[in-house]
Amino acid sequence: MTKVSAQRPRRSVFPRRTVRLRLTAMYGVMILVSGAIVLGIASGVVVARSSTEVAQSPGPGRPQSALSRADARIQLLQHQLAAQGNRTASGLSHNLVIGSVIALGIMTVISLLVGWLVAGRVLRPLRRMTAATRRISADSLDERLAMPGPDDEMKDLADTIDGLLERLEGAFAAQRRFVANASHELRTPLTTMRAAVDVAVAKPGPVPAPTIALADRLRTELDRVDQLLEGLLALARAQHGELPGRTTLPLDYVVSAALAARAGDVAAKHLTVRHTTGHGGAWVTGSPALLSRLAENVIDNAIGHNPAGGWVSVATGADGRLAYLVVENGGDVLDQRQVAELGQPFRRLGADRTGSDTGSGLGLSIVAAIASAHLGTLDLRARPEGGLRVSITLPLAVPAGAAPVQAGVPA
Repeated sequence: MTKVSAQRPRRSVFPRRTVRLRLTAMYGVMILVSGAIVLGIASGVVVARSSTEVAQSPGPGRPQSALSRADARIQLLQHQLAAQGNRTASGLSHNLVIGSVIALGIMTVISLLVGWLVAGRVLRPLRRMTAATRRISADSLDERLAMPGPDDEMKDLADTIDGLLERLEGAFAAQRRFVANASHELRTPLTTMRAAVDVAVAKPGPVPAPTIALADRLRTELDRVDQLLEGLLALARAQHGELPGRTTLPLDYVVSAALAARAGDVAAKHLTVRHTTGHGGAWVTGSPALLSRLAENVIDNAIGHNPAGGWVSVATGADGRLAYLVVENGGDVLDQRQVAELGQPFRRLGADRTGSDTGSGLGLSIVAAIASAHLGTLDLRARPEGGLRVSITLPLAVPAGAAPVQAGVPA
């Protein structure tokens, strides 16, 4: 969970368009459209039948005799009765339409509720697969979904994910074997080369000055290769979440030890170092070796990329359930977009930043990997006044008999 200059995403005011919501809306629209079509057809049939009855109703004629006048009077009464019946039928049709519309609305609401329940039932295996997949991490790749049920699309998807997890488990196992063996396999030729240089320089008799200069240059380059190899191995272990010797220890002690070990470098550049600690201290749980490497890399970065006579500020403490380490240093004004990429391997700002081309570009990437392995975060910020601000947060581990410390992270 490494965070390098990340911004919190905006939360939408609208509900998330889940598959269940879309299926429910589709069911509701289908019921509404089909009901509207049926209602329209029924209303059309009723109106057409009423019009036919009116058209077929007899109208009054011209009487020619007494019998004809009596017959016409009867027909007139029949016509009036038919008109009254048509008006009654029209009223009934109108009421029927209104009742049908109300019934359609009620059925639409019921169909939405039923669609929501049915969609949830259909998607339940998918939710179980999602929850199981989220639980699986690099340390539990041996777990499988093992989805029961009929041989349908859901089971095919679960079997495909299980196959992917099996391949990932094999890849991670191969990488762990490489990390375990690379240290011995790659350090052996370096040790041999260093021994050969020492033997060549230690031969009896006068050694030419160019040979001594070449030997010193080779030792320097071998030390850089050794440091690069050690950095790559530390980065690989941290990225795999390996936490050897996991224990609970005070973060203040780790940082103080790293500062004490670099007192000579601080004095050589005439830097002013200020170290502040929060009230009650900050305890964290993790690998002492990796946490020490984290503090050392951050402090080395602040010392190495700092002009002579500059300053370094180191602050540790606790804020609620988090322990924090904040390291700031002065220097030139930096580009935040380039600073945000320093958490990636082999990313550097260049020699023009401090006039030095030392370093492998792995320091802050190792810090990011170690913080992530300890469920923490790394945040890199270019200071407006110049220099860099490195902020690391780790889960706070409260030692037995102590209460959580409430303090604020330095702004």
